[in-house]
Amino acid sequence: MKTRIIVDSTADLMPEYEKRVHIVPLTVRFGDEEFIDGVTIDNKTFYEKLIESDVLPTTSQATPEAFIGEFEKAKAAGEEAVVITLSSKFSGTYQSARIAAEDYEHVYVVDGNTAAMGSGILIELACRMLDEGKSAAEIAKVLETEKEKIIVVALVDTLEYLKKGGRISKTVAFAGTMLNIKPVLSVIGGEIRMLGKARGSKMGNNLLMQEIDKAGGIDFTKPVLLGYSGISDALLRKYIEDSRHIWEGNLEEVRYTTLGSVIGTHAGPGAVVVAFFKK
Repeated sequence: MKTRIIVDSTADLMPEYEKRVHIVPLTVRFGDEEFIDGVTIDNKTFYEKLIESDVLPTTSQATPEAFIGEFEKAKAAGEEAVVITLSSKFSGTYQSARIAAEDYEHVYVVDGNTAAMGSGILIELACRMLDEGKSAAEIAKVLETEKEKIIVVALVDTLEYLKKGGRISKTVAFAGTMLNIKPVLSVIGGEIRMLGKARGSKMGNNLLMQEIDKAGGIDFTKPVLLGYSGISDALLRKYIEDSRHIWEGNLEEVRYTTLGSVIGTHAGPGAVVVAFFKK
């Protein structure tokens, strides 16, 4: 029995993997304007609107009906399905998928316990197992174990969006801006946490590298994906150059893509993200 991979639109994927999966979109709302993530709004437009907006956008979970539509397609094709969602602590999308899956056999729903590039590398791992001929049940079982090894760290260029989201006070944001403070965030246990603060981008890049070391290093036998938020990838390219010793001899190329709306809302433009499986 063939297997299809179904994911939600918050997963940040390289183009070759986007073509291999079936995507269930979330909804993004800026005030009274509502957009279908990845359908009626792309990442570039999202960041343009984020910069212009005085309030943070909100996202609505994918509905059970949206997942049922995908499950019906899989059933009609005689396929099993593995569903990989962003962390259930970020969204009710996982619960929607579970509800939808109750009436279907051979559908396995995995709470990815991560988001963005973290979801991206978990989905890449699923595709690798698909290529090895593993069944949907086997893939889902391995993902449940491997998701616990995913580390996502991000260097944030501005405190403005953490302030807007209520994660830091206006006083802290003002002082941090005056001192050129760059926070380092992580997705730990399915939640966004602040790991530390650095003064300036160079110290911030060093702090990112320290977090990789703290995790015990990168398992280069599994997918590694970097990312950036906003319109320009300049800060990410600077980070890649500064951390060249990590990648040389371990990766044929350092792959990166754009950070999507869920973490991008809190990070704001100019963030640098690294997602990997720890050793």
